[in-house]
Amino acid sequence: MESTELILKETKDDIAYLVLNRPSVLNAISPELLLSLKDELERIKKDPGIRAVILTGAGDRAFSAGADIEYLNRATPVEIRELARLAVSVTSLIENLGKVSLALINGYALGGGLEIAEACMLRVASEDARLGHPEVTIGAISGWGGTTRLPRLVGKGRAIELLMTGRMITAKEALDIGLVNRVTRQDELKSVGEALLREILQHSHHAITLTYEALHRGLDLSVDESARLGADLFGVVASTEEFRKATEAFLKKGK
Repeated sequence: MESTELILKETKDDIAYLVLNRPSVLNAISPELLLSLKDELERIKKDPGIRAVILTGAGDRAFSAGADIEYLNRATPVEIRELARLAVSVTSLIENLGKVSLALINGYALGGGLEIAEACMLRVASEDARLGHPEVTIGAISGWGGTTRLPRLVGKGRAIELLMTGRMITAKEALDIGLVNRVTRQDELKSVGEALLREILQHSHHAITLTYEALHRGLDLSVDESARLGADLFGVVASTEEFRKATEAFLKKGK
């Protein structure tokens, strides 16, 4: 695995791995780490050979414990705002990457770390993972997209509870409320995550990306507008060679 100071990266077939690499501080997120992550994501976005990306944290203790508190304590309000804006640009990049994105949550995923995981399409957690938004416990708010994405994933009521109590929840609780998609043993985390991606990647690239676009953009629209978007994108995907070949194969199989 190729190493940089803050991000470990590897490509396996058509899946790219990005590992937050500050294990001594539970992969706490500094401005420098965010910039490195953004650079790698932009590289992946432009690479047509990569169809999916897995984000995780170095070591087995944490995906990320969140923003670097030492930095927050010494930074000015303007610097903190710029950090938050950078983080929002990174989470938006993840969400609009044009690739299937998966967070492997291998321990603590707190605050800004959880916000990065929430920006991914899918989340798989180890059984001993702990997830939460503890920002209120240091007099802060979830300002990297958590107040936007968490209620979309788990509903307004549960999001209010998690954001306003700052309570950590177990991986099982996260699964029960829909915050994660799968829970597995720590030693099987990578294989379970890869298997889930392979189940998705066996299908047409255009069908997958346009399904996500219809769902993601549709959440901001009325029911009628969202349904019309789905109809329009159905027409778009019908213009692809993959669609023609798959429908022809289906008909031949039926005969």
